[in-house]
Amino acid sequence: MHRYIAVLLCAVLGGSVAPARTSPSWLRSGIIYQVNTRTFSPEGNFRGVAAQLPRLKQLGVNILWLMPIHPIGRERVKGSIGSPYAVRDYEAINPDFGTADDLRNLVAAAHQQGFKVIIDIVANHTSWDSSLMKFPAYYRHDAAGNIRYPEDWTDVAWLNYDNPDLRAYMTRVLVNWVRNFDLDGFRCDVAGMVPVDFWEHLRAALEPVKPDIMMLAEAHQPNLVEKAFDLDYSWPLHSALTNVFENGAPASVLQDEWREEHRAYPAGAMHLHFSDNHDEKRAIARFGERGALAASALVFTLDGVPMLYDGMEVGDTTESGAPALFEKLPVFWNIAERRPEFPRFYHQLLAARNQHPSLQQGEMQWLKNSEQDRVLTYIRRNADEEILVAINCSNRPWRGSVDSAAREGWGKLIASSSSESDSEAQLPSLSLDAWGYVLYRRPR
Repeated sequence: MHRYIAVLLCAVLGGSVAPARTSPSWLRSGIIYQVNTRTFSPEGNFRGVAAQLPRLKQLGVNILWLMPIHPIGRERVKGSIGSPYAVRDYEAINPDFGTADDLRNLVAAAHQQGFKVIIDIVANHTSWDSSLMKFPAYYRHDAAGNIRYPEDWTDVAWLNYDNPDLRAYMTRVLVNWVRNFDLDGFRCDVAGMVPVDFWEHLRAALEPVKPDIMMLAEAHQPNLVEKAFDLDYSWPLHSALTNVFENGAPASVLQDEWREEHRAYPAGAMHLHFSDNHDEKRAIARFGERGALAASALVFTLDGVPMLYDGMEVGDTTESGAPALFEKLPVFWNIAERRPEFPRFYHQLLAARNQHPSLQQGEMQWLKNSEQDRVLTYIRRNADEEILVAINCSNRPWRGSVDSAAREGWGKLIASSSSESDSEAQLPSLSLDAWGYVLYRRPR
């Protein structure tokens, strides 16, 4: 949400010199699934999510991120039911989603099946009918004394972290969510608009309760991952992905953005990669069906932590492709019958990532190819294996060559329909269909 502010903050602050914090080992092999509870199931509640845990486990995700679970404000509402990011009460659960016991049961069932569970926290702003409005000093005010809203987000009121009582309140509330519901962490909305020192204080308060807690910043800001956060959003890479796949920019833009991100951040920093989220039109609506799959092939083979937004795995979209943020637009799960390649693709891709540590934590090396403006080629490697990835970022078939020190011993893992029909690579030659992709593996 609101990525441009986060990118601007990064540009202003520049690179970071401190090392990235040490993150939980389970996060480095994580695959996040973003759950919009009110659209995810016909029930639109926690029980509806719990019922699909076996399917999600089979899909291959292992971290569940629940979008805001709190009651939604009823003043200055956007859309017909309002944004889940206009929180009315940080200490309560949206009754549409169920009870506190329903949430505890969901978390317990998820843990039993091997998932971690994080929830969204919207610490920067509240709804206009928030329970905190009885403390006006908790909010920012303009010169006339009116409570302000951030940017053009007229449905929310802007909190003031210069107030020590607000800091103490927010810290207590978030510690209690972890303690009372055994949560594994938080995804923190517009984290770059909340002072870094508050997040660092919060982290220090959370770790005694759960030492291996995870914190994800919706921001692109190097100093956030020094002490407070385990990973942040790779917003610039996401923008580059859109520029290439939707607007026809050269594929090399993605490689350039990746290099710049690694230059600006401390060694070991992790980023969240995604092609779809709740703020934008579906990737399938922006890139087309085959383009959406090619984009996911990139997201799930880069270094960092990949994310799926609910319904992506079946090719779900609305007629306009619009996000379901201010309306209740349930996922059309039956669309998989019309787009069977989507569930098949995601099961194969996530299985490859889960089964091959080189795709989780391996070194990444970009390879040159004969048409850098259309095709991305790179290797992920660890001590035991190398995986070569090639992705055609265009709507035209490609046949060319790729530079690789090792030309033999590459066995195919995954490929799009007509890309590289041979079971072994014949390097340096390589061919890809339109929006095609291929993964080859070579033991070391």
